[in-house]
Amino acid sequence: MSTAEPAPHAWIKSSYSGNEGGECLEVAAAPGTVHIRDSKAPARAQLAFSEAEWAAFVTYAARRD
Repeated sequence: MSTAEPAPHAWIKSSYSGNEGGECLEVAAAPGTVHIRDSKAPARAQLAFSEAEWAAFVTYAARRD
């Protein structure tokens, strides 16, 4: 049994996000899961989606552009 802490996620902010402190989300990919968090409050709760759920969302969002 390993007691080592898992490696931290590599969080990525959208290129559409500015530096004005607006409403921004960050995304981090892990094996089998995509994590989402509020960039203004990174220590608060995060959401996690399967790769299939995230792909469906991205496909939907791309059509809405």
